[in-house]
Amino acid sequence: MEYLLILLVPIFGGLLYGVERVVKARMQNRIGPPILQPFYDMGKLFDKETFMVNNYHIIFAIMYLLTLWVAVGLMILGDNMLYVIFIHLLASIFFVLSGYSVNSTYSHIGSNRELLSIVAYEPILILIAVGFYIQNGTFSIAMIQQNSPQIFNMFLLFLAFILVVPIKLKKSPFDATEAHQEIVGGIEVEFSGMFYEIVYTAKWIEYIFIYLFLALFGGDNFLFQVILILFVFMVVNLIDNSTARVKINHLVKITLFFGLSLSIINLVMLGV
Repeated sequence: MEYLLILLVPIFGGLLYGVERVVKARMQNRIGPPILQPFYDMGKLFDKETFMVNNYHIIFAIMYLLTLWVAVGLMILGDNMLYVIFIHLLASIFFVLSGYSVNSTYSHIGSNRELLSIVAYEPILILIAVGFYIQNGTFSIAMIQQNSPQIFNMFLLFLAFILVVPIKLKKSPFDATEAHQEIVGGIEVEFSGMFYEIVYTAKWIEYIFIYLFLALFGGDNFLFQVILILFVFMVVNLIDNSTARVKINHLVKITLFFGLSLSIINLVMLGV
C-alpha cells in the first residue's frame, strides 16, 4: 500500500496544487481554474516546443525531481527523519545546480537566492528533527507517528516550521527566489516544454513533502493532522494574498532570527 502511495505522490501533489489555485481564486473574488487545471497545464507543456540548453541543465532537473520523490517516499515508509531532511537538501542542491549550469543572469540570480533560502530554513528543519528526537527518543518517523500529538510541547518549533512553508512553496512574502516580476522565474527561466514539466511536477511533490512533514506534529491523531494541515494551508494562502514580497536578505534575516530563536527556545524547554 505504501509503495502505491509513493507512485501516486505526483498525482496527489497536482490535486493539492489545483485545490490551492481554486482557494486563491476565491480569496481574490475570482472564479478561478478547475481543480484539474495543473494536469491540463501538463498536457499543454508536452505540446509546446522543447528547447534544451545543455545536458547538465536537464540532468540536474531530473535529479531534483527524483531525489525529492525519494525523500517523500522515505517519509511515507516511516524512515529516519534526518535521512529525509538531508535527501531533501540534496534535491534542493540539484535544483540550484541546474540554475548555475546555464548562461543566464536570471537563472544565476535565482540559484543565488535559492542557496540563501536554504541557509535560512535548513537549520530550522534540523532543529525540528532534534525536537522530535527529544520528545520520542528516536528519529524514526514511523515511531513518531505512533505517539500522541507533538505540537503542544513543540509549539514554538511548529511556529518556526510555518516560516519555512512559504519559502519552500514560493509564497509571499517569501517568494523572492522565483520572483517573476524581478527575475522571470529565476532558476526556471531556461526550462521549456516537457523539460519545464519536470520542474512543474517537482513543485507538486514539494507540496506533499511539506504537508507530510507538518502532519508529524499531529502524532497518531489523524483528525488532528488534517486540522493542522488545513489550518496552515489557509494561513499560508491568506498571507500569500495579502502581503508584498520581501527582499532575499530580509527573508534570510527574518527566518534565521525568528525561526532559529523560536526553535532554540523550544529545544531548551524540552531539555529542561
